[in-house]
Amino acid sequence: MHPLPFIQGTGKHTALYVDGAPYLVRGGEIHNSSASDLSYMEKYVWPAYVRFHTNTLIAPVYWECLEPEEGMFDFSLVDGLIRQARERKHRLILLWFGLWKNSASTYVPGWVKRDPARFSYIQAQNGKTPRYFDAPVRILSPLCQAAVEADAGAFACLMEHLRQTDEEHTVIMVQVENEMGILGSDRDYSPEADAAFAGTVPALLTERLQLSGTWQEAFGDYAAEAFMAWHYATATEYICSAGKARLPLPMYVNTWLEQAPWIPGRYPSGGPQYKNARIWKAAAPSIDIMAPDIYVTYFQKVCQEYATPENALFIPETRVEAACYLYALGEHNALGFAPFGLEDCAVQMEETDARTLEILQISDSGANRRQLSGQLLGQAYLLTAPMTDMIHRAHAQGRIRGFLYTGEPQERITLPGADLCITYEHTQDSDPTGGGLAIALGDGVYLVMAVNCALTLESRQPGWLLDTIGKEEGTYQDGQWVRGRILNGDECYRNVFGNEVTMIRLEMLAYEDA
Repeated sequence: MHPLPFIQGTGKHTALYVDGAPYLVRGGEIHNSSASDLSYMEKYVWPAYVRFHTNTLIAPVYWECLEPEEGMFDFSLVDGLIRQARERKHRLILLWFGLWKNSASTYVPGWVKRDPARFSYIQAQNGKTPRYFDAPVRILSPLCQAAVEADAGAFACLMEHLRQTDEEHTVIMVQVENEMGILGSDRDYSPEADAAFAGTVPALLTERLQLSGTWQEAFGDYAAEAFMAWHYATATEYICSAGKARLPLPMYVNTWLEQAPWIPGRYPSGGPQYKNARIWKAAAPSIDIMAPDIYVTYFQKVCQEYATPENALFIPETRVEAACYLYALGEHNALGFAPFGLEDCAVQMEETDARTLEILQISDSGANRRQLSGQLLGQAYLLTAPMTDMIHRAHAQGRIRGFLYTGEPQERITLPGADLCITYEHTQDSDPTGGGLAIALGDGVYLVMAVNCALTLESRQPGWLLDTIGKEEGTYQDGQWVRGRILNGDECYRNVFGNEVTMIRLEMLAYEDA
């Protein structure tokens, strides 16, 4: 009997447990359409993920494929994904593409789309379909209970099928919907929504947030977003709890973050953005994690916002950056990291014609950059694979830090017994982002894993210096350090990490500066 995966702990001390042990998601999220063709997965997707030393693949389940006719279910794609993952000793995180994907309702079945009398859509202020950059966006309203109930019924059937067929728990987590919120409008202006907006704030929010009155009276300029956050969150709770009643796997929602020009509707209004966290936490208690999709430049800030005592950091979508992975793991004990479209990094220039690159929207330089990014992330995944328990313990004892280049050429962070002084080595835009993590092992011994930076360890005690009395490259295997080269001489005084993710072990001796 395999124990059910679960999440336990708070803040940096949180862990995802799989088969009863802490589990670090070294993953990638596949392209939206890839999972609709199992032969395509075999040929193009799985080889890339195995190559990059992942242990988890994040893949969609499409409502339109699962329930093509109302009440008639087809689980062949789900079963095929699970079979393929087991053959490669991978775990799966499933994305439920139900009512909402990137705000829009593109993955709902045809029988839903063809019945607008039963399944109502969001309206903009002019009573028409919202438009995002002049393109119409059809979004089923979270206030439409018929739509929410239909989605919840299908999602419950999916979880029941997993309960009956996935006894090994190849599926370890589920994302409920995808990047929810309204594009093209700050809120739903349908007659039903207008009536609800004119009413008073629900009692639960009055109690939790100490607010009262109508939505406009309680939230002022933020009222439209707060109103939609409440309705998206309550709809998600209905769907999530229906699924958990069948199989209580950990479940999360992902977030299209706020971004310039900072106008609700230019990003999905009412989604689980940081500003809406209190409403989402109150209305959707069955959701275990609010997870950011990080494509913005301020990666550190987003991690800091979402890594709270109430919310563990999990990054289900982002760019392919090894330094970001190491930073999130070292600084915030991230439960996992999963760049979007990691399979693109396996594209070989010499095997790819210009037309294929055009279809993939990858330039020659972009393809080379992606290959390097994938290679570096694969190195980081490989190095951290045997270290999950060690990293988890280091966070529990406050002995680990992460660092990341954000534009400043130098950075200083504190570790037990010493300061780590980092200089970032960026010379051109094509260089990989610099960063890494460091662990204090005790008795003056430090472990550093990094890319594209240089660093030194300095004493914080006035009048004292640190001398390097041992420096080794190496890896961990079965929890034990396996030494590579012994580094001395010119390599001893400055620890330089180039365009390759490497790990070194430093033994430092403190002495008084006579």
